[in-house]
Amino acid sequence: MADFYDALAPYYHLIYPDWPASVRRQGEQLADIIEAAWPGSSCVLDVACGIGTQTIALAAKGYSVIGSDLSAQAVARACDEAANWDVDIPFSVCDMREANHFHGTGFNVVVCADNALPHLLDDQDILAALRSMHACVVDGGGVIISVRDYAAEERGRNLLKPYGVRVDGNKRYLLFQVWDFDADGTHYDLTLYLIEEDLRSNTTRSQALRSRYYAIGVEHLMDLMREVGFKQVRRMDSAFYQPVLVGTRRG
Repeated sequence: MADFYDALAPYYHLIYPDWPASVRRQGEQLADIIEAAWPGSSCVLDVACGIGTQTIALAAKGYSVIGSDLSAQAVARACDEAANWDVDIPFSVCDMREANHFHGTGFNVVVCADNALPHLLDDQDILAALRSMHACVVDGGGVIISVRDYAAEERGRNLLKPYGVRVDGNKRYLLFQVWDFDADGTHYDLTLYLIEEDLRSNTTRSQALRSRYYAIGVEHLMDLMREVGFKQVRRMDSAFYQPVLVGTRRG
């Protein structure tokens, strides 16, 4: 997983048609979720920060945010992007399963967005991550997790998931994913194809980045959240670009 995101870090913004606009929009959406669920929250931990999409978004909204990620290259880019956005965010490299040991507690909200949690390939690893998030949160605070709804996804092999064409400076990119599910439909291999064309020299190069996911159902994930102690666990479908699961820690 770290190798996948290390290689993707220079290109991650291309997943979005307009990454800066997405940062601003996600900041508004996440701030609305936080204020509705845990009003008055100020301190946020992002345990899968990537290049800083949600971390920067929340810092720009006035939250005190700390970000960490398993990918060192993504963290390095997040530091650069935070400077570009003129926000002060401590970033570090950390496995989300070790978040509590690394960051301690005292956070009002923990965020784990962009379908990061299903990179953990079995229930025990997901439970370890959820327990760590739970331990990071103060009583009365909570967690925000965004995931794919795998119940709505076709199973099979050679499943094409296009992002489209992006132009960035003097280069044009074509990005698409191909999914290959295991026979039982519970896991799949993802290959992200990235074709880069230099518009000045008319040269091209291509990359294929590979990772693996656990196609965990939303209801099952919510049960795991309850198992580690989160209360008032619920799903929100119109608050963010992916389904959002929220839960609150109660002493």
